[in-house]
Amino acid sequence: MSRTTDILLTALAPAVWGSTYLITTEALPAGYPVTLAALRALPAGLLLLAVTRCLPPRAWLGRVFLLGSFNFTLFWALLFVAAYRLPGGVAATLGSLQAMLVILMSRGWLGTPIRAGALAAAATGVLGVALLLIGPDAALDPVGIAAGLGGAASMAAGTVLSRKWQPPVSALSFTAWQLTAGGLILLPLALIIEPALPPLTATNLAGLVWLGLIGAAATYALWFRGVARIEPGAVSMLGMMSPVTAVLLGWVVLGQSLSLLQGLGVLIVLGSVWAGQRANRLKRPAPARSEACPDPAGGTIMNRSGGSGRPIRTGPNKDSQTAPYAVRSPRHSGSALARFAWQWGLPACHSNHRSASASSGHSTPATARRA
Repeated sequence: MSRTTDILLTALAPAVWGSTYLITTEALPAGYPVTLAALRALPAGLLLLAVTRCLPPRAWLGRVFLLGSFNFTLFWALLFVAAYRLPGGVAATLGSLQAMLVILMSRGWLGTPIRAGALAAAATGVLGVALLLIGPDAALDPVGIAAGLGGAASMAAGTVLSRKWQPPVSALSFTAWQLTAGGLILLPLALIIEPALPPLTATNLAGLVWLGLIGAAATYALWFRGVARIEPGAVSMLGMMSPVTAVLLGWVVLGQSLSLLQGLGVLIVLGSVWAGQRANRLKRPAPARSEACPDPAGGTIMNRSGGSGRPIRTGPNKDSQTAPYAVRSPRHSGSALARFAWQWGLPACHSNHRSASASSGHSTPATARRA
């Protein structure tokens, strides 16, 4: 897939997250933030584990629980604290600082150079979110501000470390691990600090299904897929799509007003997101050499080592899609289901246990090998 396609798919995640405020206020019982966060994360994670049939190896458990804590437990808990103690616009503006924090953390943890254009785009985006959401009567609470900043830092750390620690599995499996870990941490907290939920209505259940299946499982799979393929600074800028979606949904669904100043804020945010993609794009060296490897769709793939171009195919199926960093054999060659599974890496879970298979004398399945 092209970089533009990867960006558009990744941008779907924060765009859908913008519906969280609408669903939470209109379809879920109030006063149970940790319980609802646990019900959003844990069932979605367990469902993805059942679909991918892939458990993290023992060596990855510490990293998985740390990432689950940053991306879900801490982030969602602090987000709810900020939402309760601050006006929504102030909380969202503090959350948008995540893009600048990702740029700084990427320098320390990934060695990514800090570009003035990327920082300028991130700062402009924060200004656009402020114009979009902050009203003249916004009140500031120190605890709420600390929670908002902490939530932005938590998500930023999770984004950068998710890029730094890339397991040899699909984005769906990586998402399943983190959602399950975050949900397992949230569950005892919910049981300790919050009362039991009241009987849930059909509307409540529909809201939980939306937040769990779409707002967590599907969107975070797209998000972590983008984290693995796009520069962290560019990915973090896409998070500013969330407040834009939230405001537009409030205008369309709830009949809330949209002022000219908010419209200007929307344009500034969209412009900064576009500028951030260009400013954060890394220049890659020209291809140094080509290596041939077998193509599961038939023919041969010429991998360009050190280059940024798409793999070149020769043979009967030149136009089939592939991920530039992995080649996996489809389970049923030629079918749409096989191409989907190949693209998302569903059969590749056993690549985690390649070394164990080798040491025990068993051969590694072809579907678990990377080119």
